Amino acid sequence: MTRIFSGIKPTGHLTLGNYLGAVRHWVATDQRPDEALFCVVDLHALTIEHDPARVRRLSRQAATLLLAAGLSPEKCTLFVQSHVDEHTRLAYLLECTATDGELRRMIQYKEKAAQAQASGDGVRLSLLTYPVLMAADILAYETKEVPVGDDQRQHVELARDLAVRFNQRYGHTFTVPKATYPAVAARVMDLQEPTSKMGKSGGTGPGVVFMLDEPEVVRKKVMRAVTDSGDGGVVYDPVERPGVSNLLDLLAACTDGDPALLAEGYSGYGALKRDVADALVEVLRPVRERHAELAADPAAVEKVLREGAGRARALARPVVDRAYRTIGLLEP
Repeated sequence: MTRIFSGIKPTGHLTLGNYLGAVRHWVATDQRPDEALFCVVDLHALTIEHDPARVRRLSRQAATLLLAAGLSPEKCTLFVQSHVDEHTRLAYLLECTATDGELRRMIQYKEKAAQAQASGDGVRLSLLTYPVLMAADILAYETKEVPVGDDQRQHVELARDLAVRFNQRYGHTFTVPKATYPAVAARVMDLQEPTSKMGKSGGTGPGVVFMLDEPEVVRKKVMRAVTDSGDGGVVYDPVERPGVSNLLDLLAACTDGDPALLAEGYSGYGALKRDVADALVEVLRPVRERHAELAADPAAVEKVLREGAGRARALARPVVDRAYRTIGLLEP
């Protein structure tokens, strides 16, 4: 059995980057509910200034979109992180295993802490420690593979390090996971700032395609996408030509093509942008339509999440209880 786990944070509306970089690959897994677990990691959304009502709304929307994208309760377990107490129970044990230095070296911590300070908000302690909670999310389920975008590589490495360290200090307790990455579009970039990730929080509106954007909105954003200065034609070169390379990555992800080969078929940016826009509209169309159906029946979505949390709890509790015994705590 190869158990996989991954999660998505409800800090903003889900984007094309979330879909192509993660969600679509989750849907492609052909496993059983006890082998594939996917989670709306709502506790991670509390590490920054937030509106409680918005977090609840976005958590519900994220779960609905994951179902609309094709995640099936018959093939996976879908749940909300805060509904399974084992995540926070294990996080404290891992905080007792992690070091201050390795957490402060996290790239995302440095970036988000700087943003919080620049905006006048204090840097919450949870922003520093949330990679440990992410490690708990993974290790609680004896996860072997973590399908993530490239930006999460460092966090999965931390989970591996903590698992190995805990096992060495206290006895074998955790499975050591590994990250897996999609071959194309693992890191979808902002259409207006092609050297920055297309993020659901903090991204520029015109450069971010959201999964629920209307077709005309998608087309407008793609046609206004930044391309590269100079007259070098359509060439796939992510370092020197990030704008056009991002468009080629998107087209490749939608058509199962090779971005470098696709570049050979274009002599100008206009035709490339039109084809990218058409491809994105068609990829997102069934998701938008299914989301509308599911949003009209919120009780059905809540039932999926409730049953998913029950399955997740049953899988995680023995692992976390074992960790409590192994580290030296008395059984209740």
